[in-house]
Amino acid sequence: MPFAEAIASSAKRMRGYSERVTKDLTDSNFGRLPKWGMQGDVIKCNHPAWVFGHLAVYPARILNALGVKHHADAPANFESLFKDGMPCHDDITGTIYPPMKTVMAAYFKAIDAVIEATGKLSDADLAKPVADENMKKHFPTNGELLIFMLNNHIALHVGQISTWRRTMGLPPA
Repeated sequence: MPFAEAIASSAKRMRGYSERVTKDLTDSNFGRLPKWGMQGDVIKCNHPAWVFGHLAVYPARILNALGVKHHADAPANFESLFKDGMPCHDDITGTIYPPMKTVMAAYFKAIDAVIEATGKLSDADLAKPVADENMKKHFPTNGELLIFMLNNHIALHVGQISTWRRTMGLPPA
C-alpha cells in the first residue's frame, strides 16, 4: 500500500469520529460555551461551531500547498471567523457563527476533497518539498504536512469536542 493511502485511511477514521461527536448536536448548542460554578462562569474552550469551521478552512490550504486543483474552498466568511488565532465566542443568539448544517457541510466537503486527493499521491509526491513557503517552515515535505493536518490537527480539535460534550452534560460520542 502506498503511504498516501495509509494517510488517507487514517484521515477517514478522523472524519468518522467527527461525525460521531456531532451526531446529536443541535443549532442551539453547536456554538455555545459551557458554564460552571454557582455564578455560571463561562468555560473558555472551543465549541463545535468554531472547531469545525476552523477545520473547514485548512483543506483548501493543504491542496493549494500540494498544487492540487480542487473545489474545497470554505465559504468566504470562514477565514475571518475561524482562522488560527481567532477567538471562540459564546454564540448565545446563534448569530455569530453560521448554522451547524452550513459549518458541517463545508467541513465534510473540504475534508473529503483532501482525503481523495491524498489517496492518489505517490510516495515521490509525499517526499517533495511543500511549495507554500509559510507551511514549509513547519512541514518540509508534503507527507509531513498531510500527516499532521489530516490526523494530528483534526484529532487535537475533535478531542476538544469530546471534552466540550462532557461539560455540556452530553454523553461520550
